[in-house]
Amino acid sequence: MPAVTFHVDAALFDMDGTLVNSTAGVVGAWELFKEKYPDINIEDILSSAHGVRTVDNLRKYCGIEDPQELTSEASRFEMAIVTESTAKGRPGILKLPGVARAIQEINSGRRYPNPSWAICTSATREYALAALANAGIDVPDAFVAAEDVKVGKPAPDPYLLGAEKCGVKPENCVVFEDAPAGIQSGKRAGCKTIGFLTTHDKTQMETVNPDFLVPNMASVSLKLSQGGGIDVTVDLD
Repeated sequence: MPAVTFHVDAALFDMDGTLVNSTAGVVGAWELFKEKYPDINIEDILSSAHGVRTVDNLRKYCGIEDPQELTSEASRFEMAIVTESTAKGRPGILKLPGVARAIQEINSGRRYPNPSWAICTSATREYALAALANAGIDVPDAFVAAEDVKVGKPAPDPYLLGAEKCGVKPENCVVFEDAPAGIQSGKRAGCKTIGFLTTHDKTQMETVNPDFLVPNMASVSLKLSQGGGIDVTVDLD
């Protein structure tokens, strides 16, 4: 199947599993948390928790309900991802394939007043900024973190806010995601969606029907348009 090219007013990126690989740190953080919450099943959590806000995962799997405790434990968990990503010889937080090239092409469009792209992550701002710094990715002005929305993915709120921060309509945006919850969020916001097979298998991703499903960002080319927005080419081979 040939490549498909289309134009969007803005590109909205998830972070973990889409731009960066933080899997080693996430596993390490859950292993650390199991010391305090011995009943959690890490294998079950890893199979379904990706793409969901940490506060929602801690509420579901660790039984934490107190809002202050949730906030405190979410911060502790996410900063553990950063420290555990290099512990025990782990590789750290790294850019995923194709990301360096893609960001280089659109990086000059990251500033207000008319940003062409945003990051919309389920992570807290503190962790997201640390993770992006570790991976060497500049933070765009249009940036949405977990605490910026009342309801996280799979609700549409993160991507609706991302489009708003870019000053464009969500139906004129494309969402890049690696998790079913994120694809659902983008679709519910009215965006076009591109799914990656970086953290979930093809069957899992096909259940949420992204517009395109490719291995990773290496299958996508991005180019800033002279009139604004981004030209997106998806290699479907």
